[in-house]
Amino acid sequence: MLLHPFNTMFHNFRKFVCMLSLCSWAVNAIPQPLLTPEDAVNLALKNSFGILVARNNADIARINNTLGAAGMTPNITANGSGGFSQSNVDLETSTQNKIQSSHGQTTSKSAGLALSWVLFDGGKMFITKSKLNELEALGEIRVKDTIQQTVYNVMAAYYNVVSQKQQLASINEAIMYNKEQVKILQTGFDAGLAAKSSLLQAKIDLNVYQENAINQQYAIQSAKRVLNQILVRNPDEPYDVVDSISTNYTPNRDELFGKLYSDNISIMAAQKQIDIARLALREFKATRLPRINFTAGYNLSMVDNTASNILYNHAYGPALGATVSIPIYQTGTIHRQVATAKLLLNSAGYNFESIKLRVSTQVHNALTQFENQRQLLNIEKENEALAKENIDIAIERLRLGQSTSLEVRQAQESYVNSHTRRINFEYNLKIAETRLKQLVAGL
Repeated sequence: MLLHPFNTMFHNFRKFVCMLSLCSWAVNAIPQPLLTPEDAVNLALKNSFGILVARNNADIARINNTLGAAGMTPNITANGSGGFSQSNVDLETSTQNKIQSSHGQTTSKSAGLALSWVLFDGGKMFITKSKLNELEALGEIRVKDTIQQTVYNVMAAYYNVVSQKQQLASINEAIMYNKEQVKILQTGFDAGLAAKSSLLQAKIDLNVYQENAINQQYAIQSAKRVLNQILVRNPDEPYDVVDSISTNYTPNRDELFGKLYSDNISIMAAQKQIDIARLALREFKATRLPRINFTAGYNLSMVDNTASNILYNHAYGPALGATVSIPIYQTGTIHRQVATAKLLLNSAGYNFESIKLRVSTQVHNALTQFENQRQLLNIEKENEALAKENIDIAIERLRLGQSTSLEVRQAQESYVNSHTRRINFEYNLKIAETRLKQLVAGL
């Protein structure tokens, strides 16, 4: 009788857990559109804010890459002015002429076109145009870098959802074995052949796994929301993913290192930085040379004066000219600019070598990770098969009364743990594959 309240509470708790499991199963039983890895990548490439920002930055560099921005085209301006004044005049000239006016008016108007064109600046304009070309190319490289990182993030998030689904399938399989164990022990208990403690423990284990299934449902939903965020979609946008992780990729070490220095985005960007720094140095050196500027224009001027010997003065006509500027002394400005540019070029070279070393290390680590995970996966597949056979034998032995519930429980835990390790090894292997492809721009 003392156990009756406990049994009642235990029974109610079991019903509650089962009800939650059924609700979760019902929600997930609703058919959802399948989202393939390719679909996910395409959505991310279309919607990613990071890619859109990188594309805008590249477009800014493209817009700024013009002949005018390099100083190779003339500047043409139109200007005009006008004025009116009224004054009292009382004057006498050297010829004894006197002019007196109480309402003297002066009207002036002028207009003109002016052209200024740098004909020679030591070749700086051509160097600047080359630098603008490199800046535009660097913008495109950065777009590719953002795309590669986005694809990597999508693949990692996508296969995390797949692995979480596989974990749920593993838990559901454990629940199936638990139910079979409870059924066998219940039959044995009813026949007086099994202890009630064994039956209660089996029911507790079943409830724990059902709780784990509910928690795993939450883990799946959380992983799906992370992927939806990367895809720039509503967090609760429904979808389903594939059921397995492909592990057929076999890296070619020679091919990877052969493509590394030519295809790696970080190395390509660092090389562009060197090219830009070298051109910037040439720009500053070019400012030491003379500068020839051509000017031309057409001017019109009209002045009307009612209180002067000269009543009006109208002038118009073209104008041509040229200026030559030779830098002689500028308080050491050019020297400082050249010295600074040389240091920046050296720094760009050091950064390039550092990135090459870092990327090479990353490839070696990714290859090692890939090989380790593949070996571990192969071993764990064998373990999983052995654990599966072991749990099946344990359940059958329990049914025949040749085993204990403890032996079945240990066999079941061994199988579930092996299944979990196998899923994790598959996921880690896929991440290592994705990382290798990203490093050689192969995504």
